[in-house]
Amino acid sequence: MTDESVEKSITSPANSGNESKSPGQLAWRRFKRDRTGVIAACIVIFFFVVALCAPLIANLYGKDPYTTYGLNTPGLLGDNGFPVKPNGGIDGEFWFGIEPQLGRDLFTFLLYGIRNSLLICTAITLLVVIVGVTIGVTAGYVGGKTDWFIGRVIDILLAFPSQLFFVAFTPVVLALFVSPEENTPTWLTVACLIGLLTVFGWASIARLLRGQVLALREREFVEAARVTGASPARIIFKELLPNLWTPILIQATLNLPAMVTTEAGLAYLGVGIQDPTPDWGVMIGQAAKVYQDDITFLLFPGVSMVIFVLAFNLLGDSVRDALDPKTKR
Repeated sequence: MTDESVEKSITSPANSGNESKSPGQLAWRRFKRDRTGVIAACIVIFFFVVALCAPLIANLYGKDPYTTYGLNTPGLLGDNGFPVKPNGGIDGEFWFGIEPQLGRDLFTFLLYGIRNSLLICTAITLLVVIVGVTIGVTAGYVGGKTDWFIGRVIDILLAFPSQLFFVAFTPVVLALFVSPEENTPTWLTVACLIGLLTVFGWASIARLLRGQVLALREREFVEAARVTGASPARIIFKELLPNLWTPILIQATLNLPAMVTTEAGLAYLGVGIQDPTPDWGVMIGQAAKVYQDDITFLLFPGVSMVIFVLAFNLLGDSVRDALDPKTKR
């Protein structure tokens, strides 16, 4: 290859176009080319739009998730408590059918269940990321005894069988605020869930970021900032964090679906959100009692959760591939 051809290849429009784009623009271009990621993103956005617009959709639909339509309207439920019409009572009036025994509308119950689950899990994910980033960056940058102490705390938290601990410890925490004879307020259950899942969820992202900071703090640009007299806070926010957005974003996109399944599992086991508050786990728990007689009641919450979790996991993989092409499968 001659020098002239080499020069042309270096200054070709494609190469010059890539050089003029920021890393974020290049990542966005790679993501748009990933058809699986784009479809997954559309599905995830759809679920969040449905969650945010649940009251509006229910108002247009003309029903709510709390009214016992089967008990109030004769002819909807049979003597055995199941809907008279086949397939869970699905018809033009009740799009997803009605619940056995009580006869609540399953469509609006699912709408509000998605809303409550996603709001809770989004709050948990944000807190987990904030706490994990703060502790991980602090441990990696400060080092010394602080790093050793935080490292041991992370090891202890990661060693806990978290699912079993949630099941055993949630009632204990709630009993500190409400006596067993009283009904536990929903807000207290939500606060307890968010607190426990945050406390036991930040360790993995903190460990990852600690390792990243340990590598970054020895780089030339960090040493140059120290020499110029920059404060630790300025070094962290101006030099370190801009280089950590990729792992932070990837961990957040992979963490949220895990929180959705965890929260739903706790509700299913009876230590999370409880009936009559709509929730994905509550719906699956109620449907599990009657699925042998009619699987329709398990179909809608189960399929919707599988679709959401699968789409979000695929989205997380696509985001990782777009931000860090070296890890592309």
